[in-house]
Amino acid sequence: MLQRSPTAVVYCTVDELVSNLSRPVEGFFEFLSTLQDANIPCVWVTSRNRLQLDTAIRKIGQSSPFIAEGGCGVYLPEDYFHLKPSKSTRFGRFTCIPAAAIQPAASNELELLAEETHTEVVPLRSLTPRELAQNVGLPQREAELIRQRDFDEFFFFAGASDAEIAEFQAEAARRKLQVRSRGILWSLAVGANLATCIRELTGLYQRSFRARPFNIALATSSEDMPTLFGICSRNIFLADRHLEEGEPQGSNGPRPLVLSLSEPAAWETALDAIRASRV
Repeated sequence: MLQRSPTAVVYCTVDELVSNLSRPVEGFFEFLSTLQDANIPCVWVTSRNRLQLDTAIRKIGQSSPFIAEGGCGVYLPEDYFHLKPSKSTRFGRFTCIPAAAIQPAASNELELLAEETHTEVVPLRSLTPRELAQNVGLPQREAELIRQRDFDEFFFFAGASDAEIAEFQAEAARRKLQVRSRGILWSLAVGANLATCIRELTGLYQRSFRARPFNIALATSSEDMPTLFGICSRNIFLADRHLEEGEPQGSNGPRPLVLSLSEPAAWETALDAIRASRV
């Protein structure tokens, strides 16, 4: 259980920082340890599912909540808060605050959408273990974890043209479904919303400690940047590239501090910015 009221909470996108084989990039483990010593929770934000994260959570010693499957739900460690969420469900060893509809909602919607748009899709759950490993380019154990989703459905298009994929995405948007590229794969969710996840978690921190924490975004890719940077009060972009001119950064948030992962002092500079935000 979190014992003391945190004055700040960091929301950190981790898909670029922790590999599919649970190996953190250099400096990330020390960064998390420093935040923990300072009583600053670091909430991981990821497109992966809880099973994919489990080894990394245990290996790194991550003890804060995390937001998984692209804003589908907030996962809370056992007894993290003394208060219970107003709406929650249980997945394995985690209490989850759902933002999206739980499976098989996404699976059913994918099948219906593919049929009505005449687009051939292949859900990962339909593949044999060997086919799955070949398609995702991972060992069978890691490949199997990818398709064990609580909310969204992973799939790939079979022979669809760019125009057909665009039409599929447009029809999904009209139905208020979230279709997102995940490297060589795609995901479909029903109601995923990162902003909702952050608001739910912020509310729990506030009710538990009767003080609203200062939310800090640390983004490592541009996908979640507009939402994260739009809802947090301090923004940091930490990546192996610079922001492009006109790249979306969150229409309502402050301009981000931009740091390069290749710089030796990047993690310490990020920590200094986070500490300064607490004053």
